[in-house]
Amino acid sequence: MMSKTDIQPALFGQKHSSRDYTKAECWGKNQFNSSFPASLVAYMYSKGIAPIYIKTTKDNKIVHSSIGSAELFGIDPLGDNAYYNYEAGFAPYEKFYQGEREHIDLVMMNNETSEVLSGLEVKLTALPDNTTKSQPESEWGTEIVMRPPTICFLVCSICANYCTTKGKERLRVLLRQVPQINHWEEIDEVMAHYTKILDAVLAVASDMHNKQKPLIIQPVWKTEGNKMRLKEDCLDVFVWSNLAIIQMCCTEDSSDIKRINRFHRTIIWIYKMLLDYVTYDTFDYKRIIRLQSYNLANDKAFALPGAKSRQFLKSDIVLHPRISKYEIKNIILGGGQDLLSPERRFDAVLVNSPDIFD
Repeated sequence: MMSKTDIQPALFGQKHSSRDYTKAECWGKNQFNSSFPASLVAYMYSKGIAPIYIKTTKDNKIVHSSIGSAELFGIDPLGDNAYYNYEAGFAPYEKFYQGEREHIDLVMMNNETSEVLSGLEVKLTALPDNTTKSQPESEWGTEIVMRPPTICFLVCSICANYCTTKGKERLRVLLRQVPQINHWEEIDEVMAHYTKILDAVLAVASDMHNKQKPLIIQPVWKTEGNKMRLKEDCLDVFVWSNLAIIQMCCTEDSSDIKRINRFHRTIIWIYKMLLDYVTYDTFDYKRIIRLQSYNLANDKAFALPGAKSRQFLKSDIVLHPRISKYEIKNIILGGGQDLLSPERRFDAVLVNSPDIFD
């Protein structure tokens, strides 16, 4: 019989992974924030619970459906051939952009064939955030921070839908409604055509609405308002499609903009990357971000506060997440919680909640 000391730290379902969970460094703040969500998805799969899928309709309206974890990952999350590869390049997208290879949070692969199956960004978020913690529980939301590489992956996912000669021409036609802009770094010149730029990006989203793909896994962990204490029903997972991410930038009226904010800039980046793709077959994403900064820092594309994200998340899940805090011990295994460094809020809550592992 195996003694308690023989059980090694692990995360549920991850038989094959690029991270060795017996080592303390694999429980650090950056690693844990992507590896725990992957196991949460696998655990939900074992219970027959599908993540909520946030996607768009042909007329660019947000709708909720569900997406099975096997469909999300491209493989049975608990299968012997499932390989969890973290902070890795996503080969299917690398032909679309120039320059240094970008790493995506989670690449699912077939352990036997080395086939690359899916590439996903992971956003572990707290519910509620500071902008909604004083609101009624049904109005709680989470802050979602979007990095520039995520926008690169978003554009690559669109390019993949228009990668044939015929597809590129179709994309070219959709983008053509914007007059020629000669100086993309000039705020006034670009701002004058922003409405048409937005319309062109939305036209592309409408055109490919039947072929949208999941891009972001957003697990939520729910606390008792502003207290650092987990709710009993505290964990669930939302998944954002590539096209739903575009809608994050459309939460305000842009018909008469006075200045370019981060949301406008992200739409401009998307349009410019797509325009360069149909013109040159690739786009230099870092150059676009550097030159089209519009006096805004490039450390992040944008941050969507809970007061704005709640319209996208609004559902029974916000009130009653489907995984309880007492099930976390079924996901973090072998005393892995003892290796956590409470440098981020979720780590800290777990470290300060030893009772849930009893």
